[in-house]
Formats: sequence, C-alpha cells, structure tokens
Amino acid sequence: MKKVILIFAVLVFQAGFSQQADFFKIKKYRIAFLEDQIQETSGLNFFNGKLYTFNDSGNSPELFEIDKKSGNVVNVFKIKAKNKDWEALTNDGNNFYIGDFGNNTGTRKDLEIYKVPFSNDSLRNDLIKTISFYYPEQKEFISKNTNNDFDAEAMIYLNGKLHIFTKEWASKATSHYTIDPEIFKQQKAEKVETFKTDFVVTDASYFDKKLYLVGYTKKTEVFLDVFNETEPGIFFKERSKHYYLGSSTSIGQIEGIAVDDKGLYISGEKFRYPLGTVKQSLYFIPKEEFKD
Repeated sequence: MKKVILIFAVLVFQAGFSQQADFFKIKKYRIAFLEDQIQETSGLNFFNGKLYTFNDSGNSPELFEIDKKSGNVVNVFKIKAKNKDWEALTNDGNNFYIGDFGNNTGTRKDLEIYKVPFSNDSLRNDLIKTISFYYPEQKEFISKNTNNDFDAEAMIYLNGKLHIFTKEWASKATSHYTIDPEIFKQQKAEKVETFKTDFVVTDASYFDKKLYLVGYTKKTEVFLDVFNETEPGIFFKERSKHYYLGSSTSIGQIEGIAVDDKGLYISGEKFRYPLGTVKQSLYFIPKEEFKD
C-alpha cells in the first residue's frame, strides 16, 4: 500500500539537472515540526482561509485543520470513508474532495474521490458521495512498484471540474486529467495534456491563474514547478519556472502545497533514510520573497 520510503545508498547530492533549476532552498522557511498525529501529511488545502491536511494510506480517515502560524492541530474531523491511499485534497467552496487514488504499484481498479459536504466548520458524513474513475490509457494492471505511470497524488478544483495530475514513475512526467464531480458511477478520466517534469508530482495548488506542482526524484531532490494558465484549465503550453527546494534528507518528503495571497505553504511527511530521520514539517514562503 504505502509508504514508498526513499532509501538510497548514495546520499551525496549530485548537481546537474536535465532542466535548469533556480535554487530556492526552503529549509530556512520551516515554521513548525508537525504533531505526531500527522506524521504522514499528504495533501494541503485552504478552505475559507483555513488550512487542512490528512494522513495517507493505512491511517485513520481523518481531516486535520492546522494553525497556519504554529502548525498545531486545531480541529480533527472523522470521515466515514475508507483510507486505502488518500493522496490529494481540494474543495469547491461547499465540498472537500479527497483523492483516494494512490497507486504506487499500478494495480488499482478502485480509484475514487470522496465528495464531502463541509460548511460552518462541520462536515456531513451522511451526505458523502463517491466518484469512481479510471484511466482509459491504462491497459494492464501488472504490479510495477514505483515504475508505472498511473499513480497520482495531486488534484485541484477549477471551472467546475476536478483536475488530476499524475505521478508518472516510469516517464518522469505528469499527465493532466479532468473528472466531472457530478458523475458518481465509474467514469473515464479525460486526458488534457502532458508535461515532462523529470520528477514525480506529489501535490498541486492553483492560485491567481498559476498552477504549482511539487515533488521529488529518487535522488531525494525536491522541486517546484510553476505554470501559467495560458487558457482556461490549460497549463502546459509554456515551459514552467523550475525551482530546486532542497533534499528530502533535510526538508522531508514533500507531499503538500497550498497557495494564497500571503504566500506558499508546503508540508513534508516524516522521512527516514540510512543516516537519520527528518521530522514532518510545515514551511511558509511569504509572497514577497517568492517571485514566480
């Protein structure tokens, strides 16, 4: 199921990226080590100005509101849905959408998104709906652990659609699919565009006509790509701005990003490697210090 913990024999950072990256190391922007109950924070999202996250596979189906300044857990919401491999979180202003579509081995045929009504700081478990979908391009379901192109950990809501960005272990790219949030029977994900990232994408955020994608490589390099929305819901027609954020061995396994008018919030889950452990962390980059 989860967790693919990146363990490497060679821990020395190797320079020379296939795509030229600007250096913007985020370690100095750490504002908190997160509490132990969210060691595997995966996905980060603003809802009415408040910041939310959850743990991924094998953990309880709970949503956590965290304080933006301290990282402390403010509220915990228990959700009546299974957590097979929760990986992405977004909302439409009335509902949270939780992506239970982590698929490291490429064998899942039960990809789902939970639509969770949420208002006035409360959720309606009795009204949760399940959106089931599949990738029409996937023709085989043979286990290829971290070597398939039908994993996903990133999702945004935009223009009445859910937009999924795949985590393509084999191609080192991401494909942009759309899902209709009003269709609950098994539906075909519609492929829109693909971009060669040279890292695997672990979360997405959309703000002010820009798409933000974070992720990492098997060498522990952590990257952020920022794309302009060139037409409604289209991002990959122009080359992105490409940033190197640091190594997982110092900043954690980066799995969450949320952007607002104040800046960028980035979260990393606990990361174990042969020389030690990096605790789960929350970072904040003020807008005036990040010129995307």
